[in-house]
Amino acid sequence: MALTALNVVSDPIYADAADVAKAMQPEEALFCFSADRLKARLALFADGFPGTVSYAVKSNPSREVVTALSQAGLTHWDVASVHEMALVHSIQPAAHFHYHNPVKSRREILDAYSKYGCRRFAVDAREEVAKIAAIVGDDRSVELAVRFVLPRDRATAAHDFSTKFGAPEHIAVELLQDIQRRGYVPVMTFHPGSQSRDPNVYVRHIEAAHRIAKAAGVHISKLNVGGGFPASYPLSKPAPLQSYFSLIAEATTRFFGKGTEPALECEPGRGLVANCMSLLTRIKLVCSDGDDIFLNDGIYGGLMEFMQAPVLQPPYRVIRGGKVLEGPSKPWKVFGPTCDPLDVLPAKLDLPAGIRDEDFIEFGTLGAYGIATSTMFNGYGNHAVIPVDEVFNG
Repeated sequence: MALTALNVVSDPIYADAADVAKAMQPEEALFCFSADRLKARLALFADGFPGTVSYAVKSNPSREVVTALSQAGLTHWDVASVHEMALVHSIQPAAHFHYHNPVKSRREILDAYSKYGCRRFAVDAREEVAKIAAIVGDDRSVELAVRFVLPRDRATAAHDFSTKFGAPEHIAVELLQDIQRRGYVPVMTFHPGSQSRDPNVYVRHIEAAHRIAKAAGVHISKLNVGGGFPASYPLSKPAPLQSYFSLIAEATTRFFGKGTEPALECEPGRGLVANCMSLLTRIKLVCSDGDDIFLNDGIYGGLMEFMQAPVLQPPYRVIRGGKVLEGPSKPWKVFGPTCDPLDVLPAKLDLPAGIRDEDFIEFGTLGAYGIATSTMFNGYGNHAVIPVDEVFNG
């Protein structure tokens, strides 16, 4: 996939989070964002994936990220709501949307179709097909993507996507036939699960897509292999991205036949944006008679996913006076700023024994599901996004 870059971005003001901490002395937690790091990651997908690359907006809906991707030439966007469409449309009016949330209200379908020009909708139920058809009528440019699901046979992902959405194979066959009978463009899609560590899970789904299409007697022009592409965390080190791309291309040709393969699409979220942001927090209190510290952010803020999936523990470092603090370490129990006793990280962190109030702790690799899942509980969570040249990833 080739991208055409638009040279619109101004140079970042700060070198990194340590520079931000020294210059700004921020009282509130904030995110440091490297547009250059994001664009470099997008280039890996654009150059390596054998098809169209879209961005799963849900993973990071900040204007800074959407703007940088748009400026780098991305034109396709995987969205889960019309609110995400509105955001992207305000930045890129000619955006192409893949509305891949399989459950949508009638008003959401109408707004997506009429207001934002969306012509791709995911479905996993007969009722959803009928609902969309009642709104779009005989518009044969509409693509309906059947989202199918396979039984989960082993833990290959940090978050299992098989429990909420996706039609089993026999229903997927019926949906494809119904879509073709109604005259819409049949497409197929799946999601292997977030932070998929085994690239062979894509092969298994591509084989199933061919099996379903063959049983339905339907030719699919496009196959969306979903997201799931992993980022690198201290406790979750994935295979290189290129191994995913190569296996996906090889499997598509092997199962569908050379020259008759569907056009491929993907919709990375975490794998695209995780390493473009870090979270800069500040210590509010160090309990000298124990091992407790309190930060100005926590699980109701930028660290929510760490609580949900401890394997995605972000890398971290302490900053004092604009420099990384070294020295002997000890385990610390880390609480967030809210009044809720649940606001505590799921594991102790090894931090310098000499940390003190007003030191900063930077958590890296939080470009995905950091700012996206932050709440305003107790008034915390209104994170600024500060541009930097380099962002910490451990």
